[in-house]
Amino acid sequence: MALYKTLTISAETKVLIWKIEESLDDLKTGITLSENSENRLNSMKSELHQKGFLSIRHLLKEINLADADLIYDEFGKPHLTNGRYISITHSFEFTAIIFSYKSVVGIDIEKQREKILKIAHKFTPIEEYKTIANVDAMISKLTIVWGAKESLYKIYGKKKLLFLHHIYIEDFKFADEKTTGEIRYNGEESSYTIEFLEFEGFTCVFAY
Repeated sequence: MALYKTLTISAETKVLIWKIEESLDDLKTGITLSENSENRLNSMKSELHQKGFLSIRHLLKEINLADADLIYDEFGKPHLTNGRYISITHSFEFTAIIFSYKSVVGIDIEKQREKILKIAHKFTPIEEYKTIANVDAMISKLTIVWGAKESLYKIYGKKKLLFLHHIYIEDFKFADEKTTGEIRYNGEESSYTIEFLEFEGFTCVFAY
């Protein structure tokens, strides 16, 4: 089984990344699904989505949790019991979770693609990045910003946040591998640490 990377953020918080290289049958082995999850799996049209769904259950197993420990609220946000927090992401052949005993968390994996240049104005003030001459560096930076905003959106967990107007990411250097972000909504502000890493043409960003 392909646990790709484990990052220990603190004694209470971990990130686990899975690279999907198994067959569907292999991924069905060694895990137990609730009836609800079995129905969800069978309703998925794409084998890639099915594999993503199952690989997340293997990641849960890595931290001694099971499918039954995971519950979703009306907004589709995953929750755990007993003061534990989790966030989940899937992009092509990679899935990941961030798990914490301490605080709310969010995670996102994105494939680095040129199309992000076309939609950048919808989620960030693009003028901030105009000084980046290299297209690949621009794609890389914007993908980190998108992933950071997606991670904070997942932490908030309700549908009304706008990436452009309510979520702010502090500018950063690639070498720092971290920055900060804020959710400013309804007169309230909350701040989070954001970390990022790149591998095999993908970007993983997480917030806590």
